[in-house]
Amino acid sequence: MLGFEAHEQGVRSPITALTRTEHHPIGPVAYDCIKVVIVRSGSAVLFSEFGQRPVCIGDVVVLGANVLCGSEPEGHVTTTTVFADTDYLVDQVFWQYVGLLQDRFEAQDFFATTYAEPAQVLRLGEDRAGMLMPWLDELVALSVEDRPVANFHRVQALWFSIAHVLNPFVKTTLVRESSTQRATTWPAQRRPRGYAPLRTEARRVAELLRSDPVHRWSVTDLAREVHLSKSQLGRVFVEAFGKSPIAYLTMLRAERMAALLRTTDTPIAVVAREVGWGDPDFAARQFRRSVGVTPSRYRAIARARAATGSG
Repeated sequence: MLGFEAHEQGVRSPITALTRTEHHPIGPVAYDCIKVVIVRSGSAVLFSEFGQRPVCIGDVVVLGANVLCGSEPEGHVTTTTVFADTDYLVDQVFWQYVGLLQDRFEAQDFFATTYAEPAQVLRLGEDRAGMLMPWLDELVALSVEDRPVANFHRVQALWFSIAHVLNPFVKTTLVRESSTQRATTWPAQRRPRGYAPLRTEARRVAELLRSDPVHRWSVTDLAREVHLSKSQLGRVFVEAFGKSPIAYLTMLRAERMAALLRTTDTPIAVVAREVGWGDPDFAARQFRRSVGVTPSRYRAIARARAATGSG
């Protein structure tokens, strides 16, 4: 008979946590999950769809899935990051509002609309954030232990305690109030439960975009590659990744452009072409929308930080 630990192999925990200290800049990067980043010590300047924001002890950054965010530590910054599966959080929203929502399918639309701000900085204050530290430390320890089945209920309890403190600070809205807010472009396809495997077509399109982001992809080209109509591909891809294929491609190009701006002296117009944007003005608009500042501003900040660090 298999031991209990054997049943845990290959099991993915819906909630994991990691604590780390950074002394060097981190270029804009996106994750396919929701991230909650709690600043424990030090400070940094963040770049994301909310623009350029300073963060320090007592601040919490909430990032939606597939949202770019980069950081420039001011000396150092120590954070604990909680990675949360989006479907898991949608399920929690259903039970939180079970008296108002008919089923989990309605909860998914409610989640996308109500929590529409893709990137937020919550100003908890040092004292209130201090309440989270014992729970965060235990959550990190359980994540390192990597026994998601045995520790499932304790991980849930810790997450619920953390979420209870954060929830009053999270911005929600039933109407669109800012240019950064968004819901899914197409209604997500209804499914009977979370954690269903991604459609093969969605995975294939993401692989195509990641393997060659410089290519001038169109939705028509991508749909032809996976033998779907344009509308079918849109629905399938948004359900899998929370944004359209072209928005996903924009994210990849902005991520690559940021890296080149940081590490080379190549003119911005040339960098734009190297990542797939022929029009530098269009590239600048897309970069600012994804990273929060213009390419020239981003490069200037990166150079200033590098000069300060080397001095």
